[in-house]
Amino acid sequence: MREALAVEIVRELRGRGHKAYFVGGCVRDRLLGIVPKDYDVSTDATPETILACFPQSQPVGAHFGVVLVTRGNGIQVEVATFRSEGAYSDGRRPDHVRFETDPALDAGRRDFTINGLMEDPLSGQILDFVGGRADLDRRIVRAIGNPEERFGEDHLRMLRAVRFAARLNFAIDPDTLAAIQRLASRIARISAERIRDELARILMEGGARRGFELLDECGLLTHVLPDVKAFQGVQQPPEFHPEGDVWKHVLLVLDELHQPTRTLAFGALLHDVGKAATFRIAERIRFDGHAEVGAVMTGKILGQLKLPNEEIDQVTALIANHMRFKDVRQMRLSTLKRFLRLPKFEEHLELHRLDCLASNGRTDSYNFVRAKVADLGREDLRPARLINGRDLIDAGYKPGPEFRQALEAVETAQLEGEVHTREEALALALSVLSRAAA
Repeated sequence: MREALAVEIVRELRGRGHKAYFVGGCVRDRLLGIVPKDYDVSTDATPETILACFPQSQPVGAHFGVVLVTRGNGIQVEVATFRSEGAYSDGRRPDHVRFETDPALDAGRRDFTINGLMEDPLSGQILDFVGGRADLDRRIVRAIGNPEERFGEDHLRMLRAVRFAARLNFAIDPDTLAAIQRLASRIARISAERIRDELARILMEGGARRGFELLDECGLLTHVLPDVKAFQGVQQPPEFHPEGDVWKHVLLVLDELHQPTRTLAFGALLHDVGKAATFRIAERIRFDGHAEVGAVMTGKILGQLKLPNEEIDQVTALIANHMRFKDVRQMRLSTLKRFLRLPKFEEHLELHRLDCLASNGRTDSYNFVRAKVADLGREDLRPARLINGRDLIDAGYKPGPEFRQALEAVETAQLEGEVHTREEALALALSVLSRAAA
């Protein structure tokens, strides 16, 4: 386990005369009673010394003094040499670093006070050079030192402030918040991949609703997701959406997210992204085709955020299909079965549940589909093929687009429970081909 390996590393470095402490998020989480996911160790030992102490290790940021210590079971702990840093010309990385022996200098170059704490795991002593314990007690995210300098060094820290405040349900210190508001436009200088990863963490780590409220309050939402900012003020028909505009609806959806996959998280955020573009008033407020428009918009948004193509495909499918649930009880059995066998259908079903809870609360279609999913087995949804194209060729027909129509007709009849044998399937297929040739 990571904690045991981290303690072992500290003990080994101490035994060789070095300072070594747990540092950062693991200390913060332990003080909050949260089990850390990762452990980081900070030390005055140089990278060369760390590599010599731990043969199963490799430098992952030699310039920054970071070494990854690995055990045979795949457990890893990052060990970093105390350092101070120079200017950040690119708004991401320091131009140069200097290795230090004083842990206070290492703590002072970090982002937020709650992440600047160190712990001696052998004695339990907490080293606090930046006021992090007081801010933990006050439940505040506060930049270390001058907040504009901290955010000027790495603009992504503005999104990280939002993430920590949302996940921990902390407030952002007023001076830190004001600095983010002044510098918000600089977030556009950060790579799409880094922005994507922070947004995903805000959506997935807990407190997604509060995270997006803070993104808006900080002025960041306009720059990272302008299409989501556009939700505000887009009214909805009150008979279907008594909660209010699209922004309020999506916030309620995010409020219901619990440990979602990344695709479901982005699907929940963007499922109504097409509403602003399709808004019109006829007999009532309407959003005709918003699912289809939203799927196209989502593909562009997630493409700009460099999400992998297979994830983009899944999220756009979630958006494109999310309105189909209202018709499930009127669908032909074959249509319903094809709907239920969409890839990762459990995400479609969960998005529909969230959508219902955040609007009129009616879950009749959700319950209907859940019952169908429970009743139907794999063979019901994907029956074994009774015939194929070779059978149609053997029957004297030349391959062509009509083959697909004939085979789809057979599958539909199977799904409807109308065809059960190879002979019945072949007879149906040949009748389709005969009509097409007439």
